[in-house]
Amino acid sequence: MKKFWKFGMSAGFAAMLLAGCGGEDAANEEQEIETPAEPPEEVAEAEFPVTLVDALGEEVVIEEEPQAIVSMIPSNTEIAYELGLGEKIVGVSDFDNYPEETADVEKIGGQEFNVEKIISLEPDLVLAHESGLGMGTEGLQQLTDAGLTVFVVDNAESFEEVYDTITVIGQATGSTEEANALVEEMEVQVEEISEQASNVEESKSVFVEVGSDPEIYTTGSGTFMHEMLELINAENVAGDQEGWVSMDPEAIVAADPDVIVTTEGGYIENAEEAIKSRSGFAEVTAVEEDAVYSIDSDAVTRSGPRLTEGLLELARSVYPEVFSE
Repeated sequence: MKKFWKFGMSAGFAAMLLAGCGGEDAANEEQEIETPAEPPEEVAEAEFPVTLVDALGEEVVIEEEPQAIVSMIPSNTEIAYELGLGEKIVGVSDFDNYPEETADVEKIGGQEFNVEKIISLEPDLVLAHESGLGMGTEGLQQLTDAGLTVFVVDNAESFEEVYDTITVIGQATGSTEEANALVEEMEVQVEEISEQASNVEESKSVFVEVGSDPEIYTTGSGTFMHEMLELINAENVAGDQEGWVSMDPEAIVAADPDVIVTTEGGYIENAEEAIKSRSGFAEVTAVEEDAVYSIDSDAVTRSGPRLTEGLLELARSVYPEVFSE
């Protein structure tokens, strides 16, 4: 009998976000990347065996450079591929949809992961995630008991924490040089976008809709979307609340946002029109001025390399006059 273990998602709403559509191609290929004046702190090249402390507070010893890796969450997968580890990925979650190569990789389940399947893939390293602790802890223990090396990656809720995640995955896989380069590139991109946002003459208020059924959900402080809005000099109308929160339609109308952004466009047909047609929304500034936009959910919620693409996409939606193509 196959054994499945639930792998819970953080912040209560992440499961829906992970199930969203795949991201678009890089939104800013034409932007020039410059070397920062002060590069990030260098991390020494990893030499195996490597001992790292994971999200459980456990010291995990990785004896040799991994040649077969199972990734249990899309953000870990996207980081691994960006570090050039694609050929070593032997298993990914059912939610993985980026890059395209993940379609051909063995699937190990979604929120309920298949312990026996993972063991059969004989990975040198299993990249788990803190968001799965609780519901999936027993399953992770079974993987460890089977002799697999399991490293639980910390949950990241800011760009700085994503940089830390990239660094530690680089150390765990023998890709520290690639990880340093990726972090440096992302830092430069964020700085360039933030500098361009300084040209905004009048800050706009923004409502971000990340779910609409059965309740409307938005993103408060302590989330990537909130940090992104701050970086582009915009005001989050739900910024006085923390995490993923529900918001009544009447409260949204009362807030009268200048811009409404939805991340549901990938799996709800005409998501923008559905928002515009809601009772009472006709008089909201964002609807009156046709400033309701759909952006790629994965690029603004997954704690990986595409966050900078999501940041630019958000900036272009909120301030098209400043962030022109």
